[in-house]
Amino acid sequence: MFGRKVRRHKVTPSEIVQEYAIGTKVQVVPRGEFEDFPHMRYAGRVGIITQRKGNSYVVEIKAGGMIKKMIASPVHFKKV
Repeated sequence: MFGRKVRRHKVTPSEIVQEYAIGTKVQVVPRGEFEDFPHMRYAGRVGIITQRKGNSYVVEIKAGGMIKKMIASPVHFKKV
C-alpha cells in the first residue's frame, strides 16, 4: 500500500577527500547536498579524469558526439 522507505546513502569523510589518478574512469553521481554538484543530465555518465584543479577534478565526458569537460569535487564521482 505504502512504498518502502528508501534509505539515503550518507556521505562519509573518506568519500569527500578521496583521490583519483589521472586517466581513471569514473561515473558521475551528483549529490545535491553539496554546492558544486554537476548538472543532472550527466548523472550516470562515465568519463575519464584528465587533470586536477585545487580540490576538484576535470572529467571529460562524451555527450551527443562531443567531448565535454566538467569540473566537480570527488564526492560526485564513483570509480568504475
